[in-house]
Amino acid sequence: MGAPGEQRAAGGARILDGKAVAARVRAQVAERAAAFAARFGRRPGLAVVQVGEDAASSVYVRNKRKSSLEAGIESFAHDLPASTPEGEILALVQKLNADPRVDGILVQLPLPKGVDTNRIMDAVDPAKDVDGFHPVNTGLLAQKRPRLRPCTPFGVIRLAQEYGIELTGARACVVGASNIVGRPMALELLLARATVTVCHTGTRDLRAEVERAEVVVAAVGKEDFIPGDWIRPGAAVFDVGINRTAAGKLVGDVEFERAAERAAWITPVPGGLGPMTIAMLLSNAVDAAYLRAGVHI
Repeated sequence: MGAPGEQRAAGGARILDGKAVAARVRAQVAERAAAFAARFGRRPGLAVVQVGEDAASSVYVRNKRKSSLEAGIESFAHDLPASTPEGEILALVQKLNADPRVDGILVQLPLPKGVDTNRIMDAVDPAKDVDGFHPVNTGLLAQKRPRLRPCTPFGVIRLAQEYGIELTGARACVVGASNIVGRPMALELLLARATVTVCHTGTRDLRAEVERAEVVVAAVGKEDFIPGDWIRPGAAVFDVGINRTAAGKLVGDVEFERAAERAAWITPVPGGLGPMTIAMLLSNAVDAAYLRAGVHI
């Protein structure tokens, strides 16, 4: 399969088109879901649990459910009010764990204040953890035995593969150390045999770390947090951040225009890793269905 088109930013960097690659992934997911249904007499099932009515979460949930149906995955919606007690959320998770129609469980974050997020996420059966957040799945990734992989980091790896970006031996810098992106991203890059530095609030000289990196993954959640001048010429930049400016524009964590003048590859915001995250979630859901059916993937 050839690489996506040669779209370039005004500064010269090649645009890493997450929409185009995600469309490919979703087409492959639909083929695999159809094959699963033909073999086992049912479609792979994905349960999406949303607690409360966070506006951004509602948009994400609608997109995930719509994308699931388009890919031939059965979608089970569970929308709970923000006042739902933690015990009831846990009971629902346990019910979904036991439901043979459900191959994947996604609990949309953030959960309302007062709910122990770790307790809820840890209650999800690791075999149904399509977000890849469960400590079991994180541990398997750390041990070079990936099963269900965190969607955004997995999307970065898939995007790099599609564009032929060589990660083996590359000096990679991950800016941000969250459990959702930064830490599993470092593990994915290690699995790809890159040399990895993770930067966080204790990093003494962030600029120096970014400047020497051939691969930069920004996952901070702050508008233009990384100046474009810090980007090493010829680097690959994967911008996970999605931030809304005062003017209402969506931008990433990296100063795009200046970075695009120096980088060889760069993801746009929006249209980069957002679509890839949903695509890899769907891929995980079908993987989970096959794994639960005893089929090696």
